[in-house]
Amino acid sequence: MALAAEKSWSSPLEGIAVTRYKHGLPTKRVRVVDAGHPVPDGAGESAAAEILKRVRDLGPDDLLLALISGGGSSLLSLPAPGVSMAELKSLTAQLLKSGAAIQEINTVRKHLSAIAGGRLAAASRAPVVALIISDVTGDDPTHIASGPCAPDPTTIEGAKAVLAKYGIAFRGPFSETPKPGDAVFSRVKNEVIATAHRSLEAAAEVFQRNHIRPVILGDTITGEAAEVAKVMAALVREIRKYSSPFKPPVALISGGECTVTVRGQGGRGGRCCEFLLSLGIELEEVWAIAADTDGIDGTEDNAGAILTPESMKKGHDAKALLARHDSYGFFSALGDLVITGPTRTNVNDYRAILIT
Repeated sequence: MALAAEKSWSSPLEGIAVTRYKHGLPTKRVRVVDAGHPVPDGAGESAAAEILKRVRDLGPDDLLLALISGGGSSLLSLPAPGVSMAELKSLTAQLLKSGAAIQEINTVRKHLSAIAGGRLAAASRAPVVALIISDVTGDDPTHIASGPCAPDPTTIEGAKAVLAKYGIAFRGPFSETPKPGDAVFSRVKNEVIATAHRSLEAAAEVFQRNHIRPVILGDTITGEAAEVAKVMAALVREIRKYSSPFKPPVALISGGECTVTVRGQGGRGGRCCEFLLSLGIELEEVWAIAADTDGIDGTEDNAGAILTPESMKKGHDAKALLARHDSYGFFSALGDLVITGPTRTNVNDYRAILIT
C-alpha cells in the first residue's frame, strides 16, 4: 500500500509504514519499519509512538493519509499510559489462544492503546483519509487494525466482559475511546477499498472458467476451525448423496476467520490447517484448500495446506495430531503445505472444497 501510494502521489509525501518482519518493499519516501505480529513488540511500539507524535505535528493544511490493513492491531501497538508492552504482549498471547473472535480481541486492545480506537485520527488537526483493506468479517473499519481512524462504539465495560468471558485476569488501567458522533470525526473519511468477499468472487471466476459451478458460502464464517469443518463435511455428504442443495461438479468457497482454542502447550498449525485436518477426518476422501491470504497461517511459514483424497491414507495419527493442534506437522510430513511467502495483502482466509 505504501509503495502504491508513492507511485501515485506527485505532491510532497513522507511517512512511515509498519509491517511484519521480512514483509517490507523498497520505498523511497516512506520509511519501512519491521515489527512483531501477531504478538506486538518494541519495534512496533517505537514506530507507533513516532507516528502519533508526527500526526500531532500536522496542521490544518496538511493531509493524513492512513493506509490500514489487517495486522495493524499488533504492528501499531502503543500501550496507553500505565500499561507496559510486556503486559500487552502477555495479554495478546492469552487472547489469541483463548478462542476469542477478532472483534472481541480488538475490543480489549482498543481500551489499552494510545493510538487505536480512533485515537490516531483524534490526534490530527489535519484532514484524515483512511484507505482500508479489510481482514475481518463485516468489513467495519472500527474492527480492522483496531480502527485507529474510526469511531469506537465499544466500551471499557465491554472490554472487561470479554476478559471475564475467557477467564483472563487483567486489571488495566483501561481508557475510553472517542465515540460515534464525536466532532473529531467530522474531518475523517474511512474507505474500505478491498474485502474478503471480492477475493471469493475472483476465485469463483476461476472455477467458472473451468466449468465448475462456484458457490460462495460467505465471507463471515467464524467459530472453532475443527467444528466449522464438521458442518462443511455434512454439506458435502448431502451434495454427494442427494445432489442437493447443489449438483456436482461444484466448488464450495468460503472466507471468514475461524479460531483455535489452544489448551496446554499445543502444537504447530493455524486455523486453516486445523480446518483441513478436521475435514479430512470427517470425509477421508476430498479435495480442498484452506489458506490465509497474508501467507501466514498462525505463526508458522505456511499460508495453509491442500487436502487430497490421498492425504488421510498417507498421513499418520490424524486424530492425535488434531487433538494437540499439530495440523502443521500432519501436512508438513505429506509435503502438502501451501507456502507462498509474504503476499503483502490480507483479506482474511480462503477455503474451497471441490465436489465432482
